[in-house]
Amino acid sequence: MSMGDIDLGPIGVWTGMLDQLPSARAAELAAEIEELGYGAIWIPEAVGRDPFVMATLLLAGTSSIPVATGIANIYARDAMTMANAQRTVDEAFEGRFLLGLGVSHAHLVAGLRKHDYSRPLSYMREYLERMHKAVFFAHGPGELPEMVLAALGPKMLQLSATATAGAHPYFVPPEHTALARETMGPDAALYPEQMVILDTDPDSARELARKNMAIYLGLPNYANNLLRLGFEQSDIDGGPGGGPSDRLVDAIVVWGTPEQIEARVQEHLDAGADHVGVQVLAEDPDTTAEGWRILAPVLLA
Repeated sequence: MSMGDIDLGPIGVWTGMLDQLPSARAAELAAEIEELGYGAIWIPEAVGRDPFVMATLLLAGTSSIPVATGIANIYARDAMTMANAQRTVDEAFEGRFLLGLGVSHAHLVAGLRKHDYSRPLSYMREYLERMHKAVFFAHGPGELPEMVLAALGPKMLQLSATATAGAHPYFVPPEHTALARETMGPDAALYPEQMVILDTDPDSARELARKNMAIYLGLPNYANNLLRLGFEQSDIDGGPGGGPSDRLVDAIVVWGTPEQIEARVQEHLDAGADHVGVQVLAEDPDTTAEGWRILAPVLLA
């Protein structure tokens, strides 16, 4: 397995918005993201399109930009299926597909899929071992291509550094990036996500931020990570309307001018990130895409 060989560049686009569009339109926007100069396209898996099928559609509609999963749920398919799906996409688009794996969340695993979520860290460790032992009788790579893990806490970060190329932390401030780099050491790949809003009005920007943050703050994986970082429970649910405080909103979502957004992205890079997946938050797909266009000259200068 290669370690950090796929070149993502310093800045990519992280988006779940493409699931809301017809596949042909999603591929068109992927081609535009590539033309704008971004280094990678990150796509999620939750209850939308299959990420391997979606990645293949986006890769086929572009010429050189890598596509990464942020993340593919290890409870959604067994280890052999995951490993051989990765090999299949890599064979077709060599060096352009980065598999991000994650344990997802209890409500999506135990609640929705009816799987056991009692030992996610141990399950991930065992799952990776099974992936490497997966039988593959087809044309394609014998060794598993590069992968990263969704990681927040120290144990999953350590596993990401020792068993994969590195980590893809989500819903984190630059302070977490610094801790992740310290935990994983200098050689592991570190690719955090950063939510952004192009709005200089504090009230409307924070309102949109709170709307997008709400689902994550109800998930123990994210809430516990914020508490480890020094936030209080009151930051999570003691703000306006029982939502996050201004302090937490501003830590997780950077809003303002393109230059203010660039400054936050640079904080991640200065803290040890190798690449930052920028997620533009907006009310509709057209506004999201316009955000990519506005940010490109500043972020990619």
